[in-house]
Amino acid sequence: MQSATDVQMNLGWTVQIYNVAEALPNLINPFFMLPLLAVLGLRARDLIGFTFLQFIFYFPVVLLLVWLLGMTFDFVPPVIPAQ
Repeated sequence: MQSATDVQMNLGWTVQIYNVAEALPNLINPFFMLPLLAVLGLRARDLIGFTFLQFIFYFPVVLLLVWLLGMTFDFVPPVIPAQ
């Protein structure tokens, strides 16, 4: 929360940026595909090349969109209630 305040970014949007940053590495190491690999009888190396290519394509697109959409929200500093 402090870093979002330092760069004057909307706090709700900061959570979305965190979610995107958490989801992108799943394209490099797709643990979500483990059950499907077992069912189809594929090996991980059959899939990694495809998902890595998606990562290479999506990373700059997502980075640009996150930056552009982040500019659409106004910064509202957090209010700490008085005790």
